[in-house]
Amino acid sequence: MLEDLRKLGGVEWEIPIGYTPHMKVPGKFFLSDRLAAEVDEGAIQQLANVATMPGIVKYALAMPDIHWGYGFPIGGVAAFSLDNGVISPGGVGFDINCGVRLVTTPLREEDFDNRRELIERLFRAVPTGVGARTSHKLSISELEKVLIEGASWAVEHGYGMREDLVHCEQGGRMEEADTAHVSEKAIQRGIPQCGTLGSGNHFLEIQAAREILDAEAAETFGIAEGQICMMIHCGSRGLGHQVCTDHLKTLESSTKKYQIDLPDRQLACAPLQSKEGEAYFAAMAAAANYAWANRQMIMHNARNVFTELYGIDYEEMKLIYDVAHNVAKFEEHLVDEKRVELCVHRKGATRAFGPDRPEVPREFRAIGQPVIIPGSMGTSSYLLKGTRTAMEKSFGSTCHGAGRVLSRTKAKKQFKGATLKKELSEKHIVIRAASNAVIAEEAPGAYKPSDEVVRVVDEAGLSRVVARLEPLGVIKG
Repeated sequence: MLEDLRKLGGVEWEIPIGYTPHMKVPGKFFLSDRLAAEVDEGAIQQLANVATMPGIVKYALAMPDIHWGYGFPIGGVAAFSLDNGVISPGGVGFDINCGVRLVTTPLREEDFDNRRELIERLFRAVPTGVGARTSHKLSISELEKVLIEGASWAVEHGYGMREDLVHCEQGGRMEEADTAHVSEKAIQRGIPQCGTLGSGNHFLEIQAAREILDAEAAETFGIAEGQICMMIHCGSRGLGHQVCTDHLKTLESSTKKYQIDLPDRQLACAPLQSKEGEAYFAAMAAAANYAWANRQMIMHNARNVFTELYGIDYEEMKLIYDVAHNVAKFEEHLVDEKRVELCVHRKGATRAFGPDRPEVPREFRAIGQPVIIPGSMGTSSYLLKGTRTAMEKSFGSTCHGAGRVLSRTKAKKQFKGATLKKELSEKHIVIRAASNAVIAEEAPGAYKPSDEVVRVVDEAGLSRVVARLEPLGVIKG
């Protein structure tokens, strides 16, 4: 299959126009030879399919964590013209604004001798797993405010500090949100789940900053070698899934209504300026706001556990940044030497905005946006910085994680949760999960090696490594 593609040099590959009929732009993806040897052929075909969509600009892109998804491949990025482009739930995903945040603490690794007790307390404080419900049950009117206000609602109700909002992508809120396009079923699913971790690849992980590779950026971001940190990965839970499900039905009809010819029905879409497209975008933005509030509440509960167990001040635990993936946004980018506004879909990809972009917090603007790339359970995670190269090559985008190579079903057949738990314990990593089955389906062997995925984006210049973090304790849903 790779023989039909063009290697542009280094880690860059091209899917030429004509690989699939009616491609409007080439496809482009980033893979090392090591990762290319196991590339998912179906995901490459999905990327070529994306290149056939109306109004797509420059190219269809995929990051090195590319694998099979719904419609778009996971790791896919595509930008669409506001004049004749479309919006597609398949380019966002079911877990709208699944994202990652990284929090520092004043603790050092040498002070950290009771990690098992910490993990147990965190597991009790943060509801985890399928159907997890929170004690912070919201009324319908409160939930509607969450959908409009995002992380700021959580902070205003005591779940965090005002400075947290500055360190969230887009301030933790999309202003385009409109609850009129969120169904009653989605509302009901969201009421009991704000402040919960969920299941699948979502996690809360305690880490040590093991290695600093860019001293200037690390000092700017506020992270030092040996420092104990916390990483939170989750999204919009059942509410976001329901929003996607609801609007997919509408947009499947819209594809026919607007006579859009697609090679895959999972790419169902509508023109950006249609009532159907605008309704989906408004509902997606509301679900994204829910996800930011969700992560904010989880972080608040976790901070409280640290203050109770270690006697440190709440304010000493700083949020470095919160990055979103699985979202579409209106952004300005350079196309043919002109600045134009585009609708950029990132599905299993994250922003990596470079220096001087106004969207980057002022204190980081000379360095570039913090980028957070989690590893798989038991492997290294990374803090990186965005680059000007990313603005030129990938609409300011980079990868979002390691990327699966085995489905959850295959992982459970190949790995045993009890065995993995023992192996992680031997590496002094404490694991706490809802079940051994969850541990098995999230086994490190079910994912691409995070160090190689990160090496590729670093070599391509899409983001540059600042620090490597290793897990000490993991909570999985």
